Amino acid sequence: MKRDVISTPDAPGAIGPYSQAIGIEGLLFCSGQIPLDPATGEVVAGGINEQTRRVMENIRAVLAAAGSSFEQIVKTTIFLADMNDFASVNAIYGEYFPSNPPARSTVQVARLPRDVRVEVEVIALRK
Repeated sequence: MKRDVISTPDAPGAIGPYSQAIGIEGLLFCSGQIPLDPATGEVVAGGINEQTRRVMENIRAVLAAAGSSFEQIVKTTIFLADMNDFASVNAIYGEYFPSNPPARSTVQVARLPRDVRVEVEVIALRK
């Protein structure tokens, strides 16, 4: 099996020993994205709405680099620093999946890297 390391400058570079995504066979495993601006590497300004949009756009960039898209996502996991943000995150997340959304888990965690409020990881099909 061929294992492809996916990397794009259109999403934040890894801040640790991991890849943005790994493709194997027809699957793509994307590392969790946090709301970092790819140009600066800094956490985006604003609250949960701005952070969620940045996360989803970072995911879009990684998917595109791998030849995939939101329509190809089969599973997501959302990590929240505060479950009270669920409704806001859910509303924005739903904009990216207007029909046939993937399977999903959402969990509250004690802390996220750089003290962000949201992180999302995905598994997608790859053409």
